[in-house]
Amino acid sequence: MSHDLYCNYMKLLKTTLVILSLTLTASLQGQERLSLEDCRRMAISSNSNLEQARISVDMAHADKAIARSNYFPKISASGTYMYNNMDVALISDDMSAMLQNSGSLIQSSLASKVEALTQTIMSNPALAMEYMQSPMWQTVLGALSTTDVSQAINGLGSQIDDLLHPDTHNILMAGISVQQPLFVGGKIIASNRIAALAEELAESKYDAEYAQAIVNIDQAYWQIVSIAAKKELAKNYSDLLATMLHDIEVAVNEGVATQSDALTVKVKANEADMMLTKATNGLSLAKMLLCELIGLPLDSDIMLADEGCETVKVPSARPAEDMATVMALRPELRSLDLASRIYEKKVTVARADFLPQLALTGNYFLTSPSMTNGFSTDLNGFFMAGVSLKVPLFHGLEGVRKTQKAKLEAQLYKSKFDDSVKLVSLEISQLQSQMEEAGKRLEMAKSNLDSAEENLRAATLGFEEGIIESSTALAAQTAWLQAHNECIDAGIELLMTDTKLNRAEGKYNSEK
Repeated sequence: MSHDLYCNYMKLLKTTLVILSLTLTASLQGQERLSLEDCRRMAISSNSNLEQARISVDMAHADKAIARSNYFPKISASGTYMYNNMDVALISDDMSAMLQNSGSLIQSSLASKVEALTQTIMSNPALAMEYMQSPMWQTVLGALSTTDVSQAINGLGSQIDDLLHPDTHNILMAGISVQQPLFVGGKIIASNRIAALAEELAESKYDAEYAQAIVNIDQAYWQIVSIAAKKELAKNYSDLLATMLHDIEVAVNEGVATQSDALTVKVKANEADMMLTKATNGLSLAKMLLCELIGLPLDSDIMLADEGCETVKVPSARPAEDMATVMALRPELRSLDLASRIYEKKVTVARADFLPQLALTGNYFLTSPSMTNGFSTDLNGFFMAGVSLKVPLFHGLEGVRKTQKAKLEAQLYKSKFDDSVKLVSLEISQLQSQMEEAGKRLEMAKSNLDSAEENLRAATLGFEEGIIESSTALAAQTAWLQAHNECIDAGIELLMTDTKLNRAEGKYNSEK
C-alpha cells in the first residue's frame, strides 16, 4: 500500500484541532468567541420574560409602598364654584312688599289715630275747652299730626328685605378634610404583610424565570459543543475513508482487491460525507438558536469557548442537598409557600371588612355667601372635628362566607406546597441517579473508545499488510466512529444533567 491509514488517522486526530484553531484565527478575525458565562449574561440581559418578571417585581414594590401609606392620615382638599341665575328669598313676595312699605303703613295708621283722637277731643266740650286752654296738648297733637316716619321706616324695611334676599348668584365652597384610621379590624396591618409577601413572591417568580433561562442557554450551548465535536469527528471519519478509498482503488488497479471492495468503501465514504453535511447544517441551526437566546442577529458569526476543545471538563458526582436548603432556594417552592402565607393573611382581610371601623376626622370649610354672620358675601370658614364609627350589622352572612373561602384557599396552597416538596425531592433523587448513570456511561464510553482505537489500529495495519479484508477494516472504523459518538453523548449528557440538577436544587437564583 502507498499510504499508512493508521498513521494518517492518528495524524488527523491529533493535529486537526490545532490546524482548525490557526485557520480560524487567521481567517475569522471578526468572529466572536463566547464562553458559557458570556452566553448566560447576554441571555439574561435580552430575555423578554425576565424583563416582564423584573417589571412585576417593581410593581410589587410599588404596591408595598401603597399599602404602607394606609398607616398615615388621608388629607384632601376640595373646592366648588357655582353660578345661580336666581336669588334665594327667605320671605314671600307679599311679605317683602309689606316690609318695604312698612313706613307708609305706620304713617297712615298714625295719622288715622291722631285724627280719631282730635275728633274725640273736639266732640267733648269739656275736653275741647281743656285742649284749647293747654298749649302742651296742642303742641303734642300738632307734632303727631305733622310727623312723617314713612321714609325712615321704609328705608329700614328695604334694608331688612335686602338681607332676606341674599346674593347667591356666585356660590363658592372650599374645604380641607383629614381622616386618620384608628381601628379597621387589622386590615391595614394584614394588607401591609400581604404586600410584603407579594413582593417576595414576585422576586421568587423572577428567580424561576432566571433559572429557566440559565437551563435553556446551557442546553443550547452544550448542544453546539456536541454538534461541533460530531462535525469534527465526521470530518476525520470522512478523511479516513477518503484515504482508504484511494488505497483500495490502487489495490484494485494492482489486482489485489476487487471492484466490490472499492464500491463498499465508496458507499461508506459517501455516507461519511452526508454525515458531515448534516452535522454542518445542524451546527448552523444550533448557533442560530443560541443567537436568538442571547439577543444577537441570527446570522452572527460566533465561536464558543468549548467548541473544538479536545476535552471538556465534566462535573463529578456530589451528594444531594438537604431538603431544608432546597426549600429555601428553589423558587417554585418559595412561591407556593409565600402564596399560602398570603392567603392566610387574606383571611384577616376578609374578616376585617365585617368588624367595627373607627376613624378620627377633621374638616375645615370656607363658604361664600357666609352663613356664620348672616348671609354676607365674605369668605368665612369654620372647623369641625370628630370620631366616626362604622359597625356592620347584617350582610347576609357575606363576611362568614368570604372568611371561609379565604381559609380554603390557604389550605389549597398549603396542600400544593406539600405535594411540590415531595415532587422536588423525587426529581432531585432521579437526577442524582441520572448523574451517576451518566458518569458510569462516560467511563464505559472512554474504555470502549480506547478499545475501538486499538481495534482500528490493528485492523488498519492488517488491511495494509493484506491479511484483513476491507470489510473488517470498515467495521473497525464504524465501531471507532460509534465509540466516539457515545463518548461525546455521554459527556454532554453529564453536563446537561448537572445543569438540571443545579436547577432542581435552586442554585440558579439571581443576585439582586
